This record gives sequence, structure tokens and C-alpha cells, in this order.
Amino acid sequence: MTLTKLRDALDARYSALAETPCCLSCGGAADLSGARPGEVCVDLGSGQGGDVLKLAAIVGERGFVYGIDTSKGMIRRARRTADKMGVKNVEFIHALFEDVQLADAVADLVISNCSINHAENKPEVWAEVYRILKPGGRFLVSDIYSAEPVPEEYRSDPEAVAECWAGAVTKEIYLSTLDRTGFTDISIVEESTPYDKGKITVSSFTVAGRRPGQCCCQR
Repeated sequence: MTLTKLRDALDARYSALAETPCCLSCGGAADLSGARPGEVCVDLGSGQGGDVLKLAAIVGERGFVYGIDTSKGMIRRARRTADKMGVKNVEFIHALFEDVQLADAVADLVISNCSINHAENKPEVWAEVYRILKPGGRFLVSDIYSAEPVPEEYRSDPEAVAECWAGAVTKEIYLSTLDRTGFTDISIVEESTPYDKGKITVSSFTVAGRRPGQCCCQR
């Protein structure tokens, strides 16, 4: 499956949902993240912008929050909401998670809610998370993993991936990817019992970790 096909499928699905009141998240990463005043935060898969605006209120005027989403419709909706609310310390960027278009070592915190499973090249996504985090910066991500490898007929179906199940990897692959990327202090914060999702069995979980090192300005 090409990135173009996946991008188009995700854009179509989530642009159609952008103006609806539905809740699209599978976890509470923003609430569990421990964001602090003055921090720079990034939300991968920011959707309608709810978590970005929540974090913006926490980090305050000295902080900043970037929302990254693959859906043009979601980006438009989020920007409109932020403008209507007069929130200035945010920016919403239309980008693939493999190339988030942010500078190196810009973020204290990266969060995501049930979005990384959509990405075709997850090691590249986690390399981007590592790159944009400051030394000592942290992530807290809610996502899903599969009980066994997803059959190729579904993994290569953009529509099935867009429906939040066919792009899942196993727990072992997920955690080993974090380890190989170089993150430390990896821990599972929350984890559900297995449940059926489309054609497979998955579990939701929230995982945390840190880029090693310490920023010279770390609090």
C-alpha cells in the first residue's frame, strides 16, 4: 500500500467526520500526560483539536501546542475552533506522521490518541517522535495492538486501515520498535482486555517513554 493511497483513505474518512460531534479517541493521553505550564507539546492525530486546546490551556501563554493531522477536513475544523475561541498558542499542521514538518528537539511532550496505528511505516513515525522531542522529553501515546499479525489482505486495504484496526501491530513489535528507536523508561500506563475490532482481536493501551538526555533548560 502506498502512502498516497493511505493518505487519501484517511483524509476521506476523517474529513467526513470532521463536522460531526462524534468522539474519535480511544484513550485519554492529554489527561494522563502531565503537561506543565510553559511546555511545548505535540499531538499526533489532533482531529477536531480538542486535546490541543486542552493542552494549550495547561501550558499557558509561555507554552505552545502543535496539532498534526493527516485529514484536511480535521485541520480546517480545528483551526476554525481555535480562532473562534481566541486561542493563540496553537498551530495545526496538515502532515503525515512520518514527516511532521517540525524542527528537531522542539517538544517537551508528544501525545497521540489511537492514531499511530494508521501509519504505514511506524518505525519512521517513532523516529520522528524521537527527533522532535528535546533530550529528556517524553511521550504518552494511547493506541491499539493486535493479538496476532494482521493478515496481509487487510493490512494492504486502505479502508480497513482507516477504520482503526488493520494497521495494528502486535504488542511485541510495538514495544520493540520503541526500544530500537532509543527511548528509555518505557512503561504501559493502562491496558484493556482484548476485544474484537473488524477482522482481528486487539487491545487498547497507553504507553509512555522518554528520549534520553537532559535539556539545559529542563525544569
